[in-house]
Amino acid sequence: MTRAVAAYVAHIEVERGLSPHTVAGYQRDLARYLAFCAQRGLAAPDAVTAADVQDYLAELAGGDGEHQPLGRASVARALAAVRGWHAFLVREGRANQDPAHDQRAPTLPRRLPKALSYPQVERLLAAAGAGEPPLSLRDGALAELLYSTGARISELVGLDVDDLPGPEQALAQDAAVDGAQIEMLLLRGKGGKERIVPFGRPARQTLDAYLVRGRPALAARGAFTPAVFLNARGGRLSRQSAYAVVRRAASRAGLGVELSPHTLRHSFATHLLEGGADVRVVQELLGHASVTTTQIYTLVTPQRLRQEYHLSHPRARARDG
Repeated sequence: MTRAVAAYVAHIEVERGLSPHTVAGYQRDLARYLAFCAQRGLAAPDAVTAADVQDYLAELAGGDGEHQPLGRASVARALAAVRGWHAFLVREGRANQDPAHDQRAPTLPRRLPKALSYPQVERLLAAAGAGEPPLSLRDGALAELLYSTGARISELVGLDVDDLPGPEQALAQDAAVDGAQIEMLLLRGKGGKERIVPFGRPARQTLDAYLVRGRPALAARGAFTPAVFLNARGGRLSRQSAYAVVRRAASRAGLGVELSPHTLRHSFATHLLEGGADVRVVQELLGHASVTTTQIYTLVTPQRLRQEYHLSHPRARARDG
């Protein structure tokens, strides 16, 4: 069983090109699945039945002596790992049956993504860039690019200096749109898929300030690394540290909410759609494989419903007199 999992992990890492973060998640989910199978004396994949898989999902949702109950999203993710593994074993001739084939993930509610208002974004960006350089220059550039490009945090911390448009490249790529200079940035998303996203002058200015006055000071503290965003020791900034950057900025801005880098990505998409952008354009900018994923941003909030009803319906306002 352990060797079969190792073969599957190598498959999704090398042949499918999944990100290290996704691969690590699959490994954790399958390690727990193997422990469940071992407790039941299931020593080979063909010994597992559909009922065993159902019981495993029930244990995930209900918890056990060592684990807290998982939410529906986490159960769905764990099932994806189990289904992928069993399907792989059948395709490779390592097993004769797939007990997880007909299992279905729990239905997930469609929740409105958390998005900041534009004034809140401005406060957050100002707070991120406040403080002592060079870290303030790095934090300001990171937050500005998160909001200006809608990038995933893994895409920005994975950026290398050679990925950035240089002066000659920037001159060739810049395009004036209603008097605003727009540059293009290469991002590598999930599965190594590349996409080009635009960003404007404010992001370019904060990025340049960091590259000229911030990054050299950080780079001098450690061994050479091509990463754009560096930590205080001169190494590549981690995803966890980038999360801390956003949360510190939110605290300083007095927003009073639990924020993550993904909040700025949600705000990017929400503000584009509110400004009239086509949902398929936003899909391309976010790097979503399906427009269905992007369409969640088109869900209308109760507040927006009330505002539109108040402004539009003839019986929404009490008559004077």
